[in-house]
Amino acid sequence: MLLKPCARWPMNKLVSKAVGAPMPRESARLLVEGRGSYVDDIALPGMLHIAFVRAPFAHGRILCIETADALQMPGVVAAIDGKELAEICAPFDTNPPGVPGHASAPQPPLAIEESCFQGETVVAVVAESRAAAEDAAELVFVDWEELPAACSIAEAQSDSAAAVHSSFDNNLSLHHRFGAEDVSDAFENAAHVVEESFAFGRQTGVTLEPRGIIAHWDPRAEELEVWQSHQVPWQMREVYAAQLGLSPQSIRVVAPDVGGAFGLKLHAYADELAAVAVSKRLGRPIKYIVDRLESFTSDAHAREAKATCRMAVDSEGHILGIDAVVDSGFGAYAMHPRGSFGEAMQAAQMIGAPYKVGAFRAEVRGWRQNKAPSGAYRGVGQPIACAITEDMIDLAARAVGIDPAEMRRINYRSTLDEGTRATQSGLVIEELSLDACLAKLMEAMDYKTLRAGQAALRENGIYRGIGFASFVELTGVGAGLYGPLGLPLAANESCRLTLQPDGSLTCATSVTDQGQGTLSALGQLIAGEFDIAPNMVRMISGDTGRTPYGGGAWASRGMALGGEAARRACVRMRDGLFEVAAGVLQCEPSALAFDNGEIIGLKGPSGLTLAEMGALCHYRPYDIPTGQVPPMTIEESFLPLNLPYITSNGVHAVHLEVDSELGTVELLDYWVVDDCGTVVNPLLVDEQLRGGIVQGIGAALYEECVYSEDGQFTNGTLADYVVPMAGEMPAIHVDHITTPTRASGLGAKGVGEAGTVGAPGAVRTAINDALSPLAARVAKQPFTTRRILEAVMAAENLE
Repeated sequence: MLLKPCARWPMNKLVSKAVGAPMPRESARLLVEGRGSYVDDIALPGMLHIAFVRAPFAHGRILCIETADALQMPGVVAAIDGKELAEICAPFDTNPPGVPGHASAPQPPLAIEESCFQGETVVAVVAESRAAAEDAAELVFVDWEELPAACSIAEAQSDSAAAVHSSFDNNLSLHHRFGAEDVSDAFENAAHVVEESFAFGRQTGVTLEPRGIIAHWDPRAEELEVWQSHQVPWQMREVYAAQLGLSPQSIRVVAPDVGGAFGLKLHAYADELAAVAVSKRLGRPIKYIVDRLESFTSDAHAREAKATCRMAVDSEGHILGIDAVVDSGFGAYAMHPRGSFGEAMQAAQMIGAPYKVGAFRAEVRGWRQNKAPSGAYRGVGQPIACAITEDMIDLAARAVGIDPAEMRRINYRSTLDEGTRATQSGLVIEELSLDACLAKLMEAMDYKTLRAGQAALRENGIYRGIGFASFVELTGVGAGLYGPLGLPLAANESCRLTLQPDGSLTCATSVTDQGQGTLSALGQLIAGEFDIAPNMVRMISGDTGRTPYGGGAWASRGMALGGEAARRACVRMRDGLFEVAAGVLQCEPSALAFDNGEIIGLKGPSGLTLAEMGALCHYRPYDIPTGQVPPMTIEESFLPLNLPYITSNGVHAVHLEVDSELGTVELLDYWVVDDCGTVVNPLLVDEQLRGGIVQGIGAALYEECVYSEDGQFTNGTLADYVVPMAGEMPAIHVDHITTPTRASGLGAKGVGEAGTVGAPGAVRTAINDALSPLAARVAKQPFTTRRILEAVMAAENLE
């Protein structure tokens, strides 16, 4: 029997509305009604809980550990230190061979003899309840010797800096150069040279659901099951196999409902590895949920960087050269398994990416620090590169005396005629549509009127700014990037599509969903291929025991790669069904089409429903005229063969007002025009852009992990670490240019990070535009009221 069609989308309206239809995400209803299933909702028989004793110092030597008092507490089962866990679990060793000049110390799941950042795990206390474990953890005595620490980038760089880790005699973890060795000719022949220094505050991804894990080692079957709030279950299966010396086939990793991730849940964490290892040690299920206070000091951080940049331009504003140096703070260890170098490398390599830049050189250095490790966070270095580039474009425009929008237009890189090619920095840039994006953006914002109003208001001491940020986003990153680095990461995405006997479809996909709506969009795409209601497609995801092998969720790949894999599976399934139907209907397969879930001939109304086809192939294959039963399960995998990633692009603009006496910033309006290729569901795409923009605004104005000089995290609560709220947000106007990628039949590019990549640069340029009549500039992000007032007062003192 056919499933009932979705009431919201009648079946007879799906032909024209499958791709490009703004369908609501029906699965969201389950979550907002509190009927989701997250890691902390799962309870297993005999399950124990962990609380960790963590290092109180930025750097310290462990002299002794005493657990006797803790073990006497009611309900306590074990108190395990690093030496005991090392007997069954190897430390993370994150030194990929394809990254020259990179070095990171091994990171054990529990510190052994030395801890290198405040919050590093030292002892795992295991008890019948979390409360009992926490109470017992208070009784664990650790005798510490506090060691000298290097916490800031400047301290880590100093010749007299303390070594962050005893295995190294300096703190340089990465040194690399992109582009030419010498760019002096471009600067010597320039009409104008502008230069600026930049600083970016350290951030962390504040997910609605904190990290969490349940591990169950079955000693009889010698099998490990893990439930984890994570983006990449297949990656984690391989990580646990490597660290615990197990066969990957003996491990199942499940990512149930996940409440946000943003790259934070892309990594392997020492505390989560410890929980899995403890389960193997004790042979019982172990649950560990990171509380919000722990999150701030133990979750991956990102964005901490310093940079200097020079730009050379001719008398008309054409860019002749860029010369930049980026110093990135890596924290105490490289995040496993992808390392901490990705953000630093992209922050340097992507400077100037949207533009024809002439000569190019960018040097990048990564520094170990006695802080939490840094890792991937939405955009991964691209927001830093974009902010540096866009601020330099504005500085150059002022030096030349041309409008900043025109400065961008005359320098945009175009590949529509030239095709894919490598930039001076080594980026492989596909189709770009920046000119079209800028033109549509300026029309939407009524740019000339805004500029006229800005000039009039300045006469009255009201300082409004208009800022732009053009961006290129690297999406759908594949093996072409990670393979040469020596990182064993799945970069393809896969779809296993099954036609059930009742005519419904089951799609098991390697793509995972943490709130983006990717699974809804995949279901919508599949439903459109067969002209059925979306609720006739059941989606399965996030389970290595039930889904095909693939990457998961990172680098905006859901539709760009997972969507293409699903499309290809649909095509193969359709072709097989058409062969059978052609025999039954006595016509050629090419004469068939889907209409309301029915295979019909183009010349006649009669046909076969999917339910009839499912029953025929599953139950009565002997009635198939051709004698050939098509496969009822099709599996397809996709990865662009000739590209390391797929590039999308767009332009942001913001209109804001700065109160020069209070230092406050009011966001008045925001626009973005994005080109992410084929848009399957514009409702989901637009909300991805808006959500990313809000995170970018948070980076620009509010969010910063503040450490004291001795490496103590000083604002590790949601009362002190400020994130943007709805009341601070302007109206965000979204529009699109559509340039389908040639890398796939679907034509979709990624969009998940586009908002975050451009927003900090747009806000930065707008603030500096507002402050320009006062001869003031801000350079250190976030642009808090204090920093804006300091910039204004510094300008006044110069006068």
